[in-house]
Parts: sequence; structure tokens; C-alpha cells
Amino acid sequence: MKYKMSFTDRLLMLVIYTALTCLAVFTLLPLMQVLTISVSPPEVVNRFGFHLIPATFDFSGYERVLSHSLLWTAYGNTILRTLLGTAITLLLTFFGAYPLSKKTLPHRTFWTGFILLTMFFSGGMIPSYLLVKNLGLMNSIWALVLPGAVSAFLLLIVRNFVSGLPESLEEAAKIDGAHEITILFRVVLPLSLPIIATVGLYTAVYHWNAWFDSMIYIQTESKQVLQIILRRILLEGQDSMMETAGDQTYVSSEAMKMAMLVVAILPIICVYPFLQKYFIKGSLVGSVKG
Repeated sequence: MKYKMSFTDRLLMLVIYTALTCLAVFTLLPLMQVLTISVSPPEVVNRFGFHLIPATFDFSGYERVLSHSLLWTAYGNTILRTLLGTAITLLLTFFGAYPLSKKTLPHRTFWTGFILLTMFFSGGMIPSYLLVKNLGLMNSIWALVLPGAVSAFLLLIVRNFVSGLPESLEEAAKIDGAHEITILFRVVLPLSLPIIATVGLYTAVYHWNAWFDSMIYIQTESKQVLQIILRRILLEGQDSMMETAGDQTYVSSEAMKMAMLVVAILPIICVYPFLQKYFIKGSLVGSVKG
């Protein structure tokens, strides 16, 4: 039977679609502006107003960025950091959240409160630096992935998700003779794919965009991450503009900024659509369960 919408329902749908349309426009306009400026010549970039569709194309900004000698090394360092850091975080977070989700865990409330306490207090930058230095992690990738390997916030979200799984599934597996390790990998882990995708995406975006810890802990230029190198390219480009303003190699600093922005966010944009379904489901289920 076809449902006939009332006037109130039609008005509500109109408001919802209008709000979604405005949100889509406000999201796409800056992105189109970035893409257009990144491929526009200096005389177009220097004009005021929106540049949504490029009139002429000039890829000198991309050429300047992509021709930098350390860019691809930094890309590799960032990819390695993102993959390694995400894998470590997923492993430690899931293995820490699984026992916390069990009501039979001794002193479960105390351990949960102890983890929750770390969300309100931290040692600060200087103690963290001294700890990393004394552990001998300076100037290595471990200084970038180990200090923030476990997030209390993500740990509690995964715990809430796992505790919401039906206990009857584990009981049925125990009746069939499965032990705890088998239950973990054969029952709990496959059902936890949505929250694993959520935590993985959060962590991957964090590691991809992080730069401050690399600036503090990494002294070797060839070990720096992408964000640091892109900043250096921009500063070098601005310094050379006064020298090259009179010849044909002049590149607008705005075009370089936008080209670097596209280079930096493109991998994350390509990965996100494949994880969006699990990301939304894991965020909702893991956050509302008490």
C-alpha cells in the first residue's frame, strides 16, 4: 500500500532536503575553490572572488611541489607511519577493550575508571619528550607511533561496542567446545568489523595529518613526514618568489598552497568511501551503548 504523506510530512521533508542541499553546497564550494586555484595561472589566482571553474590551466604549482627531492621520501614515511600506527592502535585497542567488556573481569569498574582518568590529565609536552628521549626512541618512527598508540576515548568506544554483542553467541561457541582465543577470533572479531573500521579511520587520519611530534622528535630530514616537507616547500617557494618574479618560472604562493593541500588530502579522500558504511555504523553503535 502506498503511503500518502501529510502536509506536515511534506514540510518536514522539504526542510530536511533544503538543509542537506545547503550542507552539500557549503562542503563542495571550498573544495572546488581549492582545485581551481591549484590549476590556475597567477593572474587568475590574484583576482578576488570565487574561482569555481578554471578558465585556463596552469600546473606549475603541482610541478613545483612534486619536483621537490624529499617529497616522495616524505610520502613514504607518512604512509609507513599511518599503516604501522593504525595497525598498532587497532591491535592494542581491541585487545584492551575485549577483557574490559567482560562482566567477569576482576575489578572491572576500577580499571575502567583508571583508563577514563587519563582522558582528563596528561603529563605534558616536556615529560613526554624526556620519556621518548630516555627510551631511546628519538629520530625513529617509533617516536611517532608508540606514544599515542592507545586512546582512552577509542578504547571505551570499542569496549561499549563489544559489550553490546549478544552473549548467547559466545555461550553457543563454548558449548561447541571453543576456548576464549577461538571465540575472540572466530566470533567477536568478525562481528566487530564496523567499530574496527571506525577506529582505523580515526587513527589513520590522525597519523596522516600529524606533524608536530615529527618536528620535535625527528632530526634527520630524510625521516620527516609529508606535512613537514610540504611546509618547507611552501616557505622555500615564498623565499624564491622575489628572485623569480620577473621570469616565467613564477608560481603563485596561493597556487602552491592549494596544490599542496590536494597532494596531502587525496589519499585519505580515496580511502574514505570504502570505509564510510562501517564508519557510520560503528560510530553510532559504539557511542550509544552504555
